[in-house]
Amino acid sequence: MSKKTKNRPRPAAAGTDGPNPRQPCPCGSGKRYKACHGAGDDVIVLRPFEGLAAECDLVALREFVPSGLAPLTLSAEAKKLAGSRTARLATVLPGASAALIRPNGDALVGLQVQTRSGDISADLGRALRWVLTAEPGEVLPVAGASVGDGPVRLQDLLVADAALDVTLHADFAWWLPDEGEPSAEAAAALEHANNVIMPTEVVRADGVRGAYWVDAGSKAHLRWVRPEPEDQLVAALARLQVNDELDLGTGSRYVGSFRAHGLLVPVWDLDQEMHVKEWSAPAEAFAKRLTETLASLEEQPPTERERRARDSLAGRQVTLR
Repeated sequence: MSKKTKNRPRPAAAGTDGPNPRQPCPCGSGKRYKACHGAGDDVIVLRPFEGLAAECDLVALREFVPSGLAPLTLSAEAKKLAGSRTARLATVLPGASAALIRPNGDALVGLQVQTRSGDISADLGRALRWVLTAEPGEVLPVAGASVGDGPVRLQDLLVADAALDVTLHADFAWWLPDEGEPSAEAAAALEHANNVIMPTEVVRADGVRGAYWVDAGSKAHLRWVRPEPEDQLVAALARLQVNDELDLGTGSRYVGSFRAHGLLVPVWDLDQEMHVKEWSAPAEAFAKRLTETLASLEEQPPTERERRARDSLAGRQVTLR
């Protein structure tokens, strides 16, 4: 006789509503969804920074920018907690800490950290609340700690329409205090971090936000976090491709995109011999073309050729290395 088997729930198939249990968890932990947030009732916020003008830069700083700092514009509610204290966002802090207060009172919140819940904005908001009231010299190891009652999401603690003034660094020398020699442990951590850093610069131009030039060693890339809904953006990119306007000019090639925190990030290969500043004008011109193309889709639906191009672009996903 054949053995009876218990009925077991099958994983959701790709394309159904909700994350695929076998795919990486959207929280960014690196675990499969079924072994992470899929194992409980925690709700994952797929677009945690939505509503903030700095959304695209926040995604970039959390996902692929190696060494950077940005001062925060605190909301009225956050200022009540902070008093005269200010705070800055950092891509990575020593020991991957969630937040710390330097002896001189400098308050830093780390973006590239392990979070506790499915809402990255809430975890980072709790770290920000902590850092606004902690004592100099204290360190918050893991995001998720909170101070008292009140708002905890970044959307509640920051001015929504304030952009981020991002300053990128070639290394992590800013980890070290200004006074005294670093300990052997701190020096070793700094050396290790500097050895794996990829040179990165902000592409600055009118109408351009969330665009970063990255030297990945064998190639240079432009990674551009876009705020538009994915279906609209891909349709516009398809129209540009059909019109041979998808590149950024000579020395560039569109290679695909990846998703990060609810946004699509198009990627171009770039000529490594060209300086980052030489891509400002092409990026500005592309931003204008893209804006015009997005507007044209409202009056002129995609053609059959553009729909085929859209399907092709939707399948061109790139992997960060």
